[in-house]
Amino acid sequence: MTTLRLIYLGLAIWGAIHPMYWFVTYMREEGTGLSGLIDAWYVNASTTGLTWDLIIAAIALTVWIIAETWVRRNWIALIAIPATYCIGVSCGLPLYLFLRAKPIT
Repeated sequence: MTTLRLIYLGLAIWGAIHPMYWFVTYMREEGTGLSGLIDAWYVNASTTGLTWDLIIAAIALTVWIIAETWVRRNWIALIAIPATYCIGVSCGLPLYLFLRAKPIT
């Protein structure tokens, strides 16, 4: 495995664990669960802007993943789409880059 692929894999793991730690911490402290977390994303203009920034990035990443997967026939790379929406762009993007950087056989 190349150094670049290891970096992408490390970023995908970090992007899955680190944000999730803060999400779970918030939900535990507030006791509101997932609905309270989603409400917090729209609490002010700053967080709303950041939320929309990530939504648009997730949509762009999804379009890119689908377009490239269709051409490259690297079907396993589609796993980055649910990772993006269930965990976040911070996991989905480096995971896709990790899977994409694999030599095509």
